[in-house]
Amino acid sequence: METTKRETAKDFFLHLLSAATLYLGVIGFITLWWQYINFLFPDKLNPVGVYSGRYETLLWATSMTAVTYPVYILVSWIIGRGFGIDPSGREVKIRKWLWYITLFVAAMTMIIDSVMIVFNFLKGDLTIQFFLKLMVILAVSGGVFGYYLWDLKKRETASALPKKLAWIVGGVVLASIAYGFVLAGSPAKQRDLRFDEQRVGNLQSLQYEIVEFWNSKGQLPQSLDNLAVLGYNIPADPATGESYDYAATGELSFRLCADFAAEFKPAEEQKTYYFGFQGLATLPKDWEHGAGRVCFESIIDKEYFESRKGLKSEMITVPAGD
Repeated sequence: METTKRETAKDFFLHLLSAATLYLGVIGFITLWWQYINFLFPDKLNPVGVYSGRYETLLWATSMTAVTYPVYILVSWIIGRGFGIDPSGREVKIRKWLWYITLFVAAMTMIIDSVMIVFNFLKGDLTIQFFLKLMVILAVSGGVFGYYLWDLKKRETASALPKKLAWIVGGVVLASIAYGFVLAGSPAKQRDLRFDEQRVGNLQSLQYEIVEFWNSKGQLPQSLDNLAVLGYNIPADPATGESYDYAATGELSFRLCADFAAEFKPAEEQKTYYFGFQGLATLPKDWEHGAGRVCFESIIDKEYFESRKGLKSEMITVPAGD
């Protein structure tokens, strides 16, 4: 005669927590490997972000996987220990509902994954990056589906398979997280990259304001303090608070300098992110820089502004008199 167990608040909490950490862990793991594929097999149509932003998703995925997987293993161990004491716990409704929902989600993921593979193959857009990402989803969702289908059907309470799988998956997760730290670097490196990103943003802002000053005054500012006349809040180095160096090197040319913490060299597919603005005959090439003192040269395009003034005068219309 099959025994049943009445559900308790503890059953609801443990099984719901187990399912939630499983979903979050799977999402984090898939996202983590997607980012690895983005770095190892870059797609020129979908370039990875720049500076610290290119690591943002990678760091989030690493954090999510590193936290949720140990919690999932701990909760699963507690639930499994309870089954050893009272095997009827395997029959609680909340457990069956959650894992059958999990089977449905995993099955639909694999089906949609397969449809996307066929669709992109017929479309002629099956790149190595796209293919590998779909393979990651297919492998993870297939593994989840297979394990929980086996777990729901099995009748014996004692099995070494869950423990073996926990060690194998744990090793894969640990190696994946470790590679994330190798790829993204230490927290100190990430902080340096964020500071450098702000420095480039400040220099771009200063560059724009200097050109606007020249456009309104007819000459380059003698120092950055002159920009305050136009109501501009002059930025400073985010780490040290020191002012950026500026010098007018000619009637139409100027130089901006800053001290950077790390080297930055954008990949070819990222260079479109580093554009200047109209009004400069020459501008810093992608704001590429090494560690230490780096200066960027800019030359104002005088003909551009003269043509803009001519265009504005042509657009002025005088109403016809009565």
